[in-house]
Amino acid sequence: MENLLSIEKSQPGRRGIRFEKTVHAPEAYLPQDCLRTSAPRLPEMSEFDTVRHFTRLSQKNYSLDGQFYPLGSCTMKYNPKAYDVLSVLDAFANAHPFAPESAVQGTLQVMYELQEMLKEITGLSAFTLQPAAGAHGELTGILTVRAYHDARKDTARCEVIVPDTAHGTNPATANMAGYRVVNIQSADDGCVDKAALQAALSEKTAAVMLTIPNTVGLFEKDIREIADMVHKAGALLYMDGANFNALIGVCKPADFGVDVMHLNLHKTFAAPHGGGGPGSGPVGAAPHVAPFLPHPIVEKHDGKYTLNGQMPQSLGKMKAFYGNIAVCLRGYCYLRQFDAKTLKNIAEKAILNANYVRAKLKGKFDAFFDENCMHECVLFVKPDDMNGVHTADVAKRLLDYGFYAPTIYFPLIVPEALMIEPTETESKEMLDAFVGALEKIYDEIFTNPQLVHDAPHTQPVERIDEVSAARQPNLRW
Repeated sequence: MENLLSIEKSQPGRRGIRFEKTVHAPEAYLPQDCLRTSAPRLPEMSEFDTVRHFTRLSQKNYSLDGQFYPLGSCTMKYNPKAYDVLSVLDAFANAHPFAPESAVQGTLQVMYELQEMLKEITGLSAFTLQPAAGAHGELTGILTVRAYHDARKDTARCEVIVPDTAHGTNPATANMAGYRVVNIQSADDGCVDKAALQAALSEKTAAVMLTIPNTVGLFEKDIREIADMVHKAGALLYMDGANFNALIGVCKPADFGVDVMHLNLHKTFAAPHGGGGPGSGPVGAAPHVAPFLPHPIVEKHDGKYTLNGQMPQSLGKMKAFYGNIAVCLRGYCYLRQFDAKTLKNIAEKAILNANYVRAKLKGKFDAFFDENCMHECVLFVKPDDMNGVHTADVAKRLLDYGFYAPTIYFPLIVPEALMIEPTETESKEMLDAFVGALEKIYDEIFTNPQLVHDAPHTQPVERIDEVSAARQPNLRW
């Protein structure tokens, strides 16, 4: 409690709530070694002072409800509050996990229809909603790949190829699944180097993991040729679909050869992102891989919905029960609200906004790959030409202008990277204000660089010694 509420605000005898005295003495139900020998040191405060304390703390925090959150590769966009209300309706939120199927037909119907909608927008033949997050979806997908190869007695396939433009979780996922990770460098245009890929492919390759669009915000223009190369080698093409916000309604991954992919409902499909969860990372598969997905999968027979656990080739279960239903419900609401034309418009607006920011900042903070991007643009800082100012300095100075900083120093192939994803929900006025702040920072770099070096100046915590903070964190305020 001392970590949450300042002892310095305490006043002896002041209280906000009264508890009735317990009927039984603690000795009646607690072992002697669990009893306190002295009273706890707790703050004594009124309810009003306590509420004000935590409200002030919340106002010092950055959140999507209050600020622009341009975190690249994270799709921090506005989520309709109505979905939050619908996802916690009693019939959904209070359903017992062991309830018989006949008692939860409504929930099963929603999950079935969500599976069908995800199949429609990706072109894949089956989906599991079990995975609890994007990385969990990746692990599910790669274990599905393993189950596929094992069923074919193709056990010599022990490698997974991962380009350097993939999400950082991809190589970790492959390693956790028991594969050796083979990293390949990208070509000069930021896309897969086909020659490097061909050299890495062999009879040992189980899968190639591509993030599409990749982490420099580019679509793999040769994806059909790449898919053919992967399949010719007897491997599977895995797509990290976390950046699907740029593709929804525009194209279907199955059409360009994807065998397995995951989607992040907490990014593209309107469930709140961040805060440690819960998330949801459904995994879809092409017909030849679908039998190996986790069971059970919701099916519909004679107008009734049922959980099919009779999947003899399934890799098993990846999560207790069926998944994070509340997050799935938000994704369901999102897809029910918008038709195909609107979903396509969402992707187009996300792409337009990213290119607007890229074009407006050209000549100041240039894009590392100076071409049209997808949902995010990756700009970079040039310390040698900018009075020694680094990306971290620019990011911290943005806080003084009221903007949360974009993702920095990622992807690793871009030096001093500023990775900006505006999303489709931000207005032109907001983007202009954000660009204006970066233009002011650019001017400060040449007129008063120390101001940028020492930023932030307006936050509760100013510039810190980051090495010491990492090694000896102070977790109290």
